[in-house]
Amino acid sequence: MADDLKKGLEGVLVAESDLSSIDGDAGQLIYRGYTIEDLARGASYEEVLYLLWHGHLPNADELASFTDALTEERTVSDDVLSTMERLADAEERPMAALRTAVSMFSATEPESDADPEDLDATLRQGRRITAKIPTALAAFERYRLGDEPVDPRPDLGLAANFLYMLTGEQPDDIAAETFDQALILHADHGLNASTFTSMVIGSTMADIYSAVTGGVSALSGPLHGGANQDVMEVLIEIDESDLDHREWIEQATEEGRRIPGFGHRVYNVKDPRAKILAERSEELAENGESKWYNYTTTIEQYLTEEKGLVEKGIAPNVDFYSGSVYYQLGIPIDMYTPIFAMSRAGGWIAHVLEYQEDNRLIRPRARYTGPDTREFVSIDDR
Repeated sequence: MADDLKKGLEGVLVAESDLSSIDGDAGQLIYRGYTIEDLARGASYEEVLYLLWHGHLPNADELASFTDALTEERTVSDDVLSTMERLADAEERPMAALRTAVSMFSATEPESDADPEDLDATLRQGRRITAKIPTALAAFERYRLGDEPVDPRPDLGLAANFLYMLTGEQPDDIAAETFDQALILHADHGLNASTFTSMVIGSTMADIYSAVTGGVSALSGPLHGGANQDVMEVLIEIDESDLDHREWIEQATEEGRRIPGFGHRVYNVKDPRAKILAERSEELAENGESKWYNYTTTIEQYLTEEKGLVEKGIAPNVDFYSGSVYYQLGIPIDMYTPIFAMSRAGGWIAHVLEYQEDNRLIRPRARYTGPDTREFVSIDDR
């Protein structure tokens, strides 16, 4: 057995997957053979979910049946709603509230006694989780504002329905399409920390509720989720500054401040998802406030062209533009990571199902660095 230590499992192959592929040098992301550009611009989030879970894009009849099944599962129990209200009153963090909600969903699971090896049942359970997360998240935010939750609408897609439940108003086409694209862009991304966490839990044949709860927990860490929130907080700081945004970024870099949203563990060039969200940010700016788009483009131009970060393998990632896009859609800043989880749950479920088809308990080992064998001394003689 090899004794090479790979901290963080960097570069270690632990599984084979048909789900997503990343070329960090070319800036390419594909889901089951389809480029992220084609999917984001031509498919809906529901179509991408179907692709990840079933291996092919649905035809019209398949999509209609799949969408109907998701829609039927959107309602959450009164117990979940009352818990979201109590957590909102207690000023709980949104990711912690989501973690609790996902765990609670299992209490009303109609197939709770299904055989762990029945992957069809696991998929149906995963579908219920995916359908309910937007409802629970929107309810939590409504309670924080002192408002009552808004019931889901069966005539709206998952993305538009979430924005509707969040605000009580039906979003316009640009907002709905933008948010739908954002969900597609975040649906899967290889074996990142939260996906791997879900797979580890799934490898024990624990239920999918446990696996998704684990994914939420892993994503809540600041080294994984949350960068887009950091980006937006920087943009707000720029907006509130007495300096012009160009002057602000020059001063910040001179002071050695790190600007969030740049650099990625995988990509050495601009994240392809950032390119797509930059387009949507520009479109939102043309139909609303333009300053957030102007700030981000100025920062990107300054850091990449004048500071030469791209030559160093540091370029904008998906978080750099998703923060301002969500802000333009009226989404609270601390809800950005929960929205990430809302999208990525589809990928977590897909990876667990794929791994369980040829399951082997994930059990790495550690190199012992403790003391050599020591003589035991009884408590009376210590």
